Amino acid sequence: MPEGQYRDGEYECRQIFDLDISAIVTEYQAEVLINEQGKRFVAPFPKGVSRPAQYGPGVKANSVYISMFQLIPYNRVEDYFLEQMDMSISAGSIFNFNQEAYELLGSFEQWLCNRLILSDLIHADETGINIGGKRVWLHNASNSWYTYFYPHHKRGQEAMDAMGVLPYFQGILCHDHWEPYYHYNIEHALCNAHHLRELEWAWEKDNQNWASEFIELLKKINKATEEAGGCLDPPEAEIFRQRYRNLVQEAEKECPAPDPEKHKGKRGRTPRSKSRNLLERLRDYESDVLRFMVDTRVPFSNNLAENDVRMTKVQQKISGCFRSWQGAEVFCRIRCYISTCRKHGVSATVAMRLLFEGKLPEFVDLD
Repeated sequence: MPEGQYRDGEYECRQIFDLDISAIVTEYQAEVLINEQGKRFVAPFPKGVSRPAQYGPGVKANSVYISMFQLIPYNRVEDYFLEQMDMSISAGSIFNFNQEAYELLGSFEQWLCNRLILSDLIHADETGINIGGKRVWLHNASNSWYTYFYPHHKRGQEAMDAMGVLPYFQGILCHDHWEPYYHYNIEHALCNAHHLRELEWAWEKDNQNWASEFIELLKKINKATEEAGGCLDPPEAEIFRQRYRNLVQEAEKECPAPDPEKHKGKRGRTPRSKSRNLLERLRDYESDVLRFMVDTRVPFSNNLAENDVRMTKVQQKISGCFRSWQGAEVFCRIRCYISTCRKHGVSATVAMRLLFEGKLPEFVDLD
């Protein structure tokens, strides 16, 4: 440093963030006393310390987090523990950790169903999954705060009833117009993201000009609703509703219903094109399509449910299938817990750690 006069210029900082992954072994020693008759008396160990050697909550939480949240296959979870922490943990132990988490979450699942039943709005969706080479269905009921997954052999109302939420729900049900949802006599809201995709197909593939105009109208209504804070005032809503009905009438001319005379003498409903089916849905379920513009609780789409089930599809791509029904149930319950915790600002890591420490996050009130 050159010579001269200097004054204090405070200081500069540089930081290095690093990571040191290591196993922690804690040994507990209990004093043993032997009386004159040779009888042994052993001091009690802390709660939960029941075996000569066992895995702690950190190992279990980390294992379940990696296998159930990050969707890492069991053999790679084994590699992780062996290479990163020099711990030999078998696939059987990893399975047991997942099973233990499943059992610990029994009361949480019932609490979750009750919270959804009492909600103002539920998003519903279903997707096919593979269990042991057979196609079954994973049903989802969720909203901004809660997520519930339920596997079932069937897709329709029987499965929805068995799920134990929709039969008791009295709020608004948002979905993509799968017909069994309409067996529930409640208010419905239809997914307009689905409508936009179907309208785009009708316009580009089926040359339906009305579909292009419908796309623009739905987008305009959505933009106006967002700018109005989630709900249009009655006069503006009525203007858009009338434009909607006028467009339906114009579409009827371009995409008319099939002539029933041509189907005369044949069984069943007169066949309709995909574009005609879409038009009839937009016409007959106008209130459910446009409910988002008059009710602040209702979103434009059912994307929340689709986002919630997306990781199940990722799991199927990675693993191909669930090996057993039990495995699917374990996955669904743990994912319910993790997704619900994350919606309440509790990370998956913290959520799993709390679970294996015998606790649940503060937002879960089981009383």
